[in-house]
Amino acid sequence: MNLLVLALPFAAAQAQTPAPNAGERTLKLVAFGDSLTAGYNLPASAAFPVVLEKALREKGVAVDIVNAGVSGDTTQGGLERLDWSVPDGTDGVILELGANDALRGIDPALPRQALEAIVTRLKARNIPVLLAGMYAPRNLGAEYTRRFDAIFPELAQRYGLVLYPFFLEGIAGDKALNQADGLHPTAEGVKVIVRNILPSVERFIATLPAKP
Repeated sequence: MNLLVLALPFAAAQAQTPAPNAGERTLKLVAFGDSLTAGYNLPASAAFPVVLEKALREKGVAVDIVNAGVSGDTTQGGLERLDWSVPDGTDGVILELGANDALRGIDPALPRQALEAIVTRLKARNIPVLLAGMYAPRNLGAEYTRRFDAIFPELAQRYGLVLYPFFLEGIAGDKALNQADGLHPTAEGVKVIVRNILPSVERFIATLPAKP
């Protein structure tokens, strides 16, 4: 399925980033998602978590972002590996899952349940969540689209989450910013994703409770 369909209404880099200020506590974030987080078919230095960490550090934010993306993961797959993928001591999670559920046409009730379980488990551990949304393929029909697209804003409202409505904002359907499969961003595409999501991530970081 082409990403254009999905979108119509889908280390080494660390060594180059400025060091955090001496004495400043480094935030520990986990980017928890699928291939869009993992950096499918890209060098490790070009994956979303690494590029985002670099952008934040360039703004003076002391942060380490763990890449907990697994290519092919559905929301249920993410739920099953949640506890060992997000270690104790994590300050916050960027949750990016749902694209594979949509591509497979899975009943939206199932990703909704899985995402809600992920959020509630993390909240029970006092780990805040930034929810990165996804849109459904439009060829699955208006009813499917309505039900799937509603998952993310409704969960964000119910649980008081910072929401970034569409993870692929700015690159969906753009051949120059996607790999040949039309599904995964190029390195330049990842930079666009990071540039667009960065204000939401900064807002999320500002909400994190202070820790010693």
